[in-house]
Amino acid sequence: MSIPYQHWIALRTLLSKEIIRFTRIWTQTLIPPVITITLYFVIFGKLIGSQIQSVNGYSYMQFIVPGLVMMSIMTNAYANTSSSFFGAKFSRSIEEMLVSSMPNHIILIGYIVGGALRGLLVGIIVLLIAFLFTHISIVHSWVVVLMAILSAILFSLGGFINGIFAKKFDDVSFIPTFVLTPLTYLGGVFYSIKQLPPVWQHISLFNPILNIVDTFRYGMLGHSDVNVYFGFALVCILLSVLFIWSLFLLEKGVGLRT
Repeated sequence: MSIPYQHWIALRTLLSKEIIRFTRIWTQTLIPPVITITLYFVIFGKLIGSQIQSVNGYSYMQFIVPGLVMMSIMTNAYANTSSSFFGAKFSRSIEEMLVSSMPNHIILIGYIVGGALRGLLVGIIVLLIAFLFTHISIVHSWVVVLMAILSAILFSLGGFINGIFAKKFDDVSFIPTFVLTPLTYLGGVFYSIKQLPPVWQHISLFNPILNIVDTFRYGMLGHSDVNVYFGFALVCILLSVLFIWSLFLLEKGVGLRT
């Protein structure tokens, strides 16, 4: 089933708007996360990492690079979509799209792809900076690329749902602050779960971010503490569920109609 030409035009227009939005204010959207991650490299990788023995056969700096890259992708994809969609709600410009002939799935795809692109762009920049601190040979490039894209889309969808339910600007930062940040820091970014007691190892497996980060780490380093196929399956399932939920909320006008 082909997509009508006018729908392609609508998608391209919305996507262009999203890209222009975050590139125009690049000093707020691209530079701050890069500076933050660079500080992680300096403090954790160089200063603290020099005092830590190798982790799974890799230096501590090499071990944390995949986690920091993925953390950048996830947080920026989420932040872009949540802030952008809530901004459209706040300015009521979303109403113009809803009353137009643009289908809801085109609106959804436009926002999530825009957020995913920002997340991937920041992730690429962070990876390039990582090469200034350490040497990494990417073992399975297809795993790296596929997991990066799927994760960016997944967290962009999460940001979209956050933007739908948010009623004020403080609501946009609630989930990242009190949910995503703790899960990320407990998701194996800075440590291997094999360093934890057995009980906490099993508990950690219920953290979806751990599976995402470690699958991505497998692509870069060739080692993972979790089942790589389960990591991909989990991301695909969550992505499907969030996409259907997002489209349902958009169709019902939840948080959009008064």
